[in-house]
Amino acid sequence: MSRFRIYPTPVQQAALLEHCRHARYVWNLAVEQWAMWTKDKGLTPGYTEKSRQLTEARAAFDWLRAGSQTVQQQALRDFDQAIKNFYRGTHGRPKWRKAGLSEGFRIVGPQASRVMRLSRKWAAVKVPKVGWVRIRLSREIPAAKSYRVTRDRVGRWHIAFAVVPPAIPAPGTGLIVGVDRGIAVSAALSTGELLTCPGLSDREQERLKDLQRRLARCRRGSNRRKRVQAAAAKLYARAVDRRKDWVEKTSTELARRFDVIRVEDLRITQMIKRPKPKPDPERPGAYLPNRRCAKAGLNRGVLANGWGALVRRLEYKAAGRVEKVNPAYTSQTCSTCGHCAPDNRKSQAVFRCVACGHQANADVNAAVNIAAGRAVSARRETPTRVSPKREPQLATST
Repeated sequence: MSRFRIYPTPVQQAALLEHCRHARYVWNLAVEQWAMWTKDKGLTPGYTEKSRQLTEARAAFDWLRAGSQTVQQQALRDFDQAIKNFYRGTHGRPKWRKAGLSEGFRIVGPQASRVMRLSRKWAAVKVPKVGWVRIRLSREIPAAKSYRVTRDRVGRWHIAFAVVPPAIPAPGTGLIVGVDRGIAVSAALSTGELLTCPGLSDREQERLKDLQRRLARCRRGSNRRKRVQAAAAKLYARAVDRRKDWVEKTSTELARRFDVIRVEDLRITQMIKRPKPKPDPERPGAYLPNRRCAKAGLNRGVLANGWGALVRRLEYKAAGRVEKVNPAYTSQTCSTCGHCAPDNRKSQAVFRCVACGHQANADVNAAVNIAAGRAVSARRETPTRVSPKREPQLATST
């Protein structure tokens, strides 16, 4: 996807929101029909039957007929594709779309290619029944057969052209880099570089805490609550934008500098699950402490550092050059002598081998092990020393 920011006028914003409402309404009707369908009724209606029902609904309701038939039919096509993906097992079950959360619609066909260049920094795209909407040019607009218009919770509008960008070619230097992901340090490289994902500043965090306190005192449904929610959403969106920008720039730099990129094979979805409650055997109905608050803070740290997003973007940009390494005890294994012991990790940031005395940053030491592809089994056996002739070449700082 190639996404751009669009700046519609107030009249155009109202028309775009109307398109979003119609697309959401048609989608939710299709979800409801599919969820309530039973086996005794035969096969569920396909796209052709749904289109016929949509034609009847547009003839019966003026407010639906006033909208764009292209937008409404495309919502049905998207739902039909979502059902196929669900039965193939590649995607989850289609869900309900909520107002304010899933605002968007898609345009497919010749209308998607109607883009007009206005100046060096501005262009315009033709949206059905809306007109020409201005686009802020951050790069060249690719030739696409479809685009999707979305609105985030802060009220910003974006347009995403459905184009798969080409992968970044390998530099051909033969360098291998290991990437260790963490909380205090977002990404440590085997070259010794420590990368940190930017988040909210201290002042912005204090502002967010103040807004959260005010939100807790607001009455539900009040205008003040809506204003406080909008102000907090702007801060959250700012943090998300910074994280996405860091992920894109970091993944691009790694793909351009190194031929092979090795990362830990982490199951992040399983790692960020809530801890299960521990029933107290001595008190029926009571529960033992399960460190839920500490686990929640760890989960926030994992998500805030973009662990999954970084690897996903690397797999897109450096296709076929990303290798996943078993993460078992890579942080407790000495990258010099291969000795593995829990006492090697003195603290979060300091690694000192009790066998050979090698001392280094703990995250960098783990990244070197990842770059070499080293890992030990769950029995904590000391890994065998790799011959220098067979040991993979590690990346050196440039």
